[in-house]
Amino acid sequence: MTEDWRNGGFGLYLHWPFCEAKCPYCDFNSHVSRTIDQTRWRDAYLSEIERVSSETDGRVLNSVFFGGGTPSLMSPDLVGSILEKIRSSWPIANDLEVTMEANPSSVEAGRFAGYRDAGVNRVSVGVQALNDRDLRRLGRLHSTEEARRAIEIAQQTFDRMSFDLIYARQDQTLEDWSRELTEALGMAAGHLSLYQLTVEPDTVFGKRHALGHLKGLPDEDLSADLYELTQDITEAAGYPAYEISNHAMPGHGSAHNLIYWRYGDFAGIGPGAHGRLTLNGQRVATSTQLLPGAWLSAVDDGLGELQRTVLGHDDAASEYALMSMRLTEGMSLNRFRTLSGRELDPDAIDELQELGLIWTRAEQIGATRSGRAVLNAILAKLL
Repeated sequence: MTEDWRNGGFGLYLHWPFCEAKCPYCDFNSHVSRTIDQTRWRDAYLSEIERVSSETDGRVLNSVFFGGGTPSLMSPDLVGSILEKIRSSWPIANDLEVTMEANPSSVEAGRFAGYRDAGVNRVSVGVQALNDRDLRRLGRLHSTEEARRAIEIAQQTFDRMSFDLIYARQDQTLEDWSRELTEALGMAAGHLSLYQLTVEPDTVFGKRHALGHLKGLPDEDLSADLYELTQDITEAAGYPAYEISNHAMPGHGSAHNLIYWRYGDFAGIGPGAHGRLTLNGQRVATSTQLLPGAWLSAVDDGLGELQRTVLGHDDAASEYALMSMRLTEGMSLNRFRTLSGRELDPDAIDELQELGLIWTRAEQIGATRSGRAVLNAILAKLL
């Protein structure tokens, strides 16, 4: 596995765990806090960057991603200090992508300019809906007008930007979603992330759903129709899916997320951040403390990682399949063979191809458009 990560590249993920409020559908590691000591957080991030860079010395860094939480609550000075440390810790790719997630409620023109001056060159704005009723249902703090303004500011400030929408929402019809998605495409600047609403068990939505209080969710048939409509509209607009939930014009895909999906290496820094690093010829999975205070204390003690697990060949090959099959470009059979030491079941491949769920070309295999809608079943069959 020594050199396999080069097929995907090398990225750095930094998790900022704080939000202004917790959204009822969100199961990410995010927390609400009245006071945040940004100086202490800066010192912790810088310390962890130094630790990780000592193990990955000499690698060319292709991307940096500030995720959360709501990283746009970080001060531009904090972001600048982190990026300055990153640039002194690794060789930097000429086309380094530095992405920051942002919420419309925390977007100000001056603040965005500060992030740009600090070194951020791409933002991903969490819009989620383009009508105020559904924004309130989703627990969002911004209005539709604020969302439009945030998109406008982002486009004026950065060369590359994206925004997210959630569909298959309560009481949403095909006509509703068609109008909303068409409006979104009219505002887009190369990239859109479009996620079907998923009700996770440990969220506020999950608890409401268990009690029968989350009304108006689409049934399976409507969910499938909404997915198909999404593909039709985005493809017609020149924004085909390059990954199950991500749509882009040619050349506008997220470089950082492509590292995940192409199974490259990435370091994860911050509370709850995960990583995959190839060290001494072995693929290693890393994890960190979930709670912000616990993570800060661990870093103070020199223990920024909670756990490190060596992945065997089968585990690494399975992870590669799970990630790469999300992409429309699919998976390299030769790379799977090299990682696992075995072939995929040819009978399973034949059966799935006859059903029109996968395609094969030379040493490449991928899910068709209809196959991407049932990808879990395909992977179960193949693996």
